[in-house]
Amino acid sequence: MSRTTELFTPALVTEEADANPRRWLILGVLCFSLLIIGIDNTILNVAIPTISRDLGATSGQLQWMIDSYTLIFAGLLLVAGSLGDRFGRKGALALGLLVFGIGSALSALTTTPDQLILTRGIMGIGAAFIMPTTLSIITNVFPARERPRAIAVWAGFSALGIAIGPVMGGFLLEHFWWGSVFLVNVPVVAVALVLGRVIVPTSKDPAAPKVDWMGAALSVTGLVTVVYAIIEAPSWGWTSARTLGTAAVGAAVVVAFVMWERRCDEPMLDVAVFRNRRFSGASIAITLVFFAMLGSMFLNSQYLQFVLGYDALTAGIAITPVALTIVVFAQVGVRLAARIGTRPVVALGFLGVAASMLVLATAGVDSGYMPVFVSIVLLGAGMGTAMSPATESIMSTLPRAKAGVGSAVNDTTRQIGGALGVAVLGSIFASYYVNHIGAAVAVLPPEAAQAARDSIAGALHVAQTMGGEQGAMISSVAMQAFVDAKNVAVVVGAVIAGFGALVAALFLPAKARPGEDVAVGSGHEDAESVFVGPQRAVELDAVS
Repeated sequence: MSRTTELFTPALVTEEADANPRRWLILGVLCFSLLIIGIDNTILNVAIPTISRDLGATSGQLQWMIDSYTLIFAGLLLVAGSLGDRFGRKGALALGLLVFGIGSALSALTTTPDQLILTRGIMGIGAAFIMPTTLSIITNVFPARERPRAIAVWAGFSALGIAIGPVMGGFLLEHFWWGSVFLVNVPVVAVALVLGRVIVPTSKDPAAPKVDWMGAALSVTGLVTVVYAIIEAPSWGWTSARTLGTAAVGAAVVVAFVMWERRCDEPMLDVAVFRNRRFSGASIAITLVFFAMLGSMFLNSQYLQFVLGYDALTAGIAITPVALTIVVFAQVGVRLAARIGTRPVVALGFLGVAASMLVLATAGVDSGYMPVFVSIVLLGAGMGTAMSPATESIMSTLPRAKAGVGSAVNDTTRQIGGALGVAVLGSIFASYYVNHIGAAVAVLPPEAAQAARDSIAGALHVAQTMGGEQGAMISSVAMQAFVDAKNVAVVVGAVIAGFGALVAALFLPAKARPGEDVAVGSGHEDAESVFVGPQRAVELDAVS
C-alpha cells in the first residue's frame, strides 16, 4: 500500500467505549495551558507603545518583537508535533510550558529591543510545544462525535486570551513596568505544569517514527527568509534587488523542503496530504483568517492609543469584544457546519472578516470608538465562524496516531498567517506612513525627522518636545498620516479575506451526503463503531 493510501485509510475506532471518562476535565486543563499563548499574543500589542517609548524601538524592531516569536513558533511546530507523537504528548506539553516560562522571565528583564527580540524567540520555542500537543491530546481523548464540540471549546479558549491579554496588559502597565506583561506568565505556567502532571494522560504514536531534522531545518530557514524580506521591504524598497533576492532565496528553500519531504522515507510532513482538498483548503483558510486578524489587531492597538488617545488599560478593554464574539461564534460555526456543511460556513466567516476590515478603514482621526467597535465585533464573529470548522476539517483528515502532526499543521498555518499579516500589513502601513509624513518633517533637525518617520510614537514624542504651534502641526500630520496608512493596509487585508472566502467556496467540502465515506474523526461518523479497511481507502476528494 502506498504512503498516500495509508495516510487516508482510517483504522478501527470505537466511540464511547474508548472515550476517556475524564475527557472534559482534561479539556479544561489543556485550555488553561493554551490560554497563556493567546494572552501573550495580545498583551504585547497593548504594550507596544510603552515598549517603543521606553526602549526606543523602531517600527521594524516592534514588528520583530512579534515576528521573532511567531516565526520560531511556526518554524518549530511540525518538529514539536512529530516529537510529541514520537516520544509522548504529555511530556512535550510539560517541556513547552517550562521553556515558555523561562522565556517569559527573561523577557521581563531585558533592557534593549534586540534582547527582547531574542527572548521572545525563546518563548516561541516553548509555544511550539504547547499548542500542537493540546489539540492532539484532545483528538485522542474525545470520540469523533464529541470532537468538533471539544475543538470549538479549544478554539474559543485560544480566543479568550485575546480578551484577557489586553485588559490584563493595560492593568499591569498602569501599575507596574512593561516587563510585568511577560512576568505574569510565570505563575500561569506553574499552575498548568502541576495540573497537567496530575490530570493529562500520556499518548503517542505507536509506530514511533523518526524525526525529520533536515525537513525541520529547511522549513525554518525558508519561512524566516521570506518573511524577513517582507518586513525589510519598506526600507530596502519593494522592487530592490536586495528584497527580491532575499525573497527568492527563501522561496527556493521552501521548494527544497517540499522536494525533501517527497523523497524522505519518514517525512516530518507528508506533502501528499495537501492533495486532499479538505486538508489543503482548510489550511489555506486558517492561514488567511489569522493573516487578517493579527495584521489588523497590530494596527488597531496603536490606533486606539496614539490617535484616539486611550491609555493602555482602556485600549485593552476596547479590544475585548473581539474575543467574546469569537468564543460565541466558534460554537455557532461548528453547529452550522454540521447542518449545512463546512464550505458555506467558512466562506461566510471570511466575508465577516472582510466586512470588519472595511469598517475599520472608515475610522479617522476624529471618528471615535464606534467604527472600531463595529469592526472588532464583525472580526470576532467572522473568525469564530470560520476557525472552528476549518480546524476540525484539518484534524479529521489524519488518523489519531498522527494527531500531533495534524495539530502542528493547523497551528503552523495560524502562525504563518499571523506573522505574514503583521509583516505584510505592517510593511504596507510603514511605507505609506513614511510617504505621507515625509514632507512635513523634512524641515526638522535630522535626528528628530528620522524619529518622526520611524513611528508615530516617535513623531508624537518629537511634537511634545517641540511644543507650541509647530509641535501641534507635527502631531496633527502624524495622526493623519497614521490613519491614511492604516486605511490602505486594512483595505488590502479585506481583499485577502475576500480571497479566503473564494478559497473556502472552491476547495472546502460541502456537507457529506448520507452513506458517503469520510475520514475518521470528521464528525460525520455514525454513533456505532466505524471501520474502513485496507480494501477501500478514503478517496482524496470524496467530500469535495
